[in-house]
Amino acid sequence: MSDHAAPSPAAHDLTHIAARDKAEILAQALPYIRKFHGKTIVIKYGGNAMTDPALQQDFAEDVVLLKLVGMNPVVVHGGGPQIEDALAKLGKKGTFVQGMRVTDAETMEVVEWVLAGCAAGHRRPDQRGRRQGRGPDRP
Repeated sequence: MSDHAAPSPAAHDLTHIAARDKAEILAQALPYIRKFHGKTIVIKYGGNAMTDPALQQDFAEDVVLLKLVGMNPVVVHGGGPQIEDALAKLGKKGTFVQGMRVTDAETMEVVEWVLAGCAAGHRRPDQRGRRQGRGPDRP
């Protein structure tokens, strides 16, 4: 069971938006819907947006809308805050140059571990030899 209550119907009530404004929004969106219909759209779901339940809900609804209008959304994990947390737990600090992460071999292992979903309760990379399945220590 989720800790978060479902959004109230009023949260998505669009009756306060004038018909003229709705038409304008659709008119602006239509060229993009046509251009990207049938195309695969890659969306980075950033770590910070993953921590706010309201943003999670909005993101999920937007992805569903893209699918409903004929696009093929593919969501990829950004994971910045989760990677930083995992590095901190290992006593390591992330390094950035001009906003881009610099990854040595040890940091790359942590990045792969986090992005593969191991941060959700699986063994940490420093517990090598006790891991099961695929990973840096197991082909």
